[in-house]
Amino acid sequence: VQLQAFGGGLAQAGGSLRLSCAASGRTVSSSVMGWFRQAPGKEREFVGTINWSGTITRYGGSVKGRFTISRNNPQKTVYLQMNSLKPEDTAVYYCAARATGYTSADAGDYDYWGQGTLVTVFS
Repeated sequence: VQLQAFGGGLAQAGGSLRLSCAASGRTVSSSVMGWFRQAPGKEREFVGTINWSGTITRYGGSVKGRFTISRNNPQKTVYLQMNSLKPEDTAVYYCAARATGYTSADAGDYDYWGQGTLVTVFS
């Protein structure tokens, strides 16, 4: 499985961005997908996850109510819609895939990672 995240960039506080994660591989459509982020000098943080069918999502406390994960299995793409952005959302955002199991907030449960895309929010 190969993952490529894109869509990052500059955004003003209060604005929106949508990240995409393009996946390749035969098992992608049955994989749990997750988004994580890492700000400079900080540990990697769980953002959200979605099950294979898109019916179950979970979010980290700092983004809940502002970010939404969705997926399009035929196109093997997962999205992260980010609204009401804050300067503290500035980070490199990574998408990840978990080959088996359920949704998880633990980065160690994910088997494949994309290269990350930088999001910078200015006030």
